[in-house]
Amino acid sequence: MGVVVETRVGRKRVIVIPKAIAEAVRIDEGQRVRIVAVGGEIVIKPVRDAVWLALYGKKIGRIMPEEVEEESLREQEGVSGRG
Repeated sequence: MGVVVETRVGRKRVIVIPKAIAEAVRIDEGQRVRIVAVGGEIVIKPVRDAVWLALYGKKIGRIMPEEVEEESLREQEGVSGRG
């Protein structure tokens, strides 16, 4: 089932995500979350940005630094060639 923790709803209906839960799903301070009400339950999901996905996301391909540099140069030539 995973990590289970109970917490209280505070003033203005504020809920603090317990440290054990935040660590289990890799939520850091300041990160955005999506809150959804589903059939009488609340689901909180972290919103992953490009940096998080680059560091922790599923890897679907491999690219070498040289390839990135070559593509960058091609893009720059294309931009400077327009005009």
